[in-house]
Amino acid sequence: MNPEHIAQNLGLILARIEAARKSALKPAPATRLVAVSKTHDTAHIRPALEAGHRLFGESRVQEAQAKWAPLKREYPDIELHLIGPLQTNKAREAVALFDAIHSVDRPKLAQILKTECERAGRWPELFIQINTGEEPQKAGVAPKEAAAFIAEVRALGLNLRGLMCIPPAAEPPAPHFALLAKLADEAGLAYRSMGMSDDFETAIRYGATHVRVGTAIFGERDYPQA
Repeated sequence: MNPEHIAQNLGLILARIEAARKSALKPAPATRLVAVSKTHDTAHIRPALEAGHRLFGESRVQEAQAKWAPLKREYPDIELHLIGPLQTNKAREAVALFDAIHSVDRPKLAQILKTECERAGRWPELFIQINTGEEPQKAGVAPKEAAAFIAEVRALGLNLRGLMCIPPAAEPPAPHFALLAKLADEAGLAYRSMGMSDDFETAIRYGATHVRVGTAIFGERDYPQA
């Protein structure tokens, strides 16, 4: 995509977020746009920064380190969220770089994050990923196990703020967003990270506090060849 169109796309998505909030029966107090910049280079990110946007999402720790370390020096108010799966051997780097991690999904990772947060004196906001469709190939905690894992993460003293989900691609997303909102309400968690380019307006109707939109802003991703 031509970089000059990115700021325009960003403005259109922000307008759609506000329109969806106005039409929702019970929107969240606020809905934040996580502009998903994974696989996109600095030339594509910069127009969004110049338009005033500061909240971005990345899926890979190593890619994010390479892109965002210099940009953060230039724009110190950038807020960076990790939205992809986190390997335990990347936890130290993730705690150092990211302001929020949306993909906490297993006890071992939670334990290691506690160690790294204590070591760094830095406590990113954490979201537990819920596998609402109970898909065997997808990361996340099963809904029936959510309450126990939420209690375990809280007992570690981590900065747990919310839940995240990625609905099954072949199913209507609304029931999954409703389930995530119910689980968050039951746990007293304020944040719900749900909704992407194709369904963020539906997610807002179910109380999304964070929507993760990439393609609709930056265009199709150019994944590196294996």
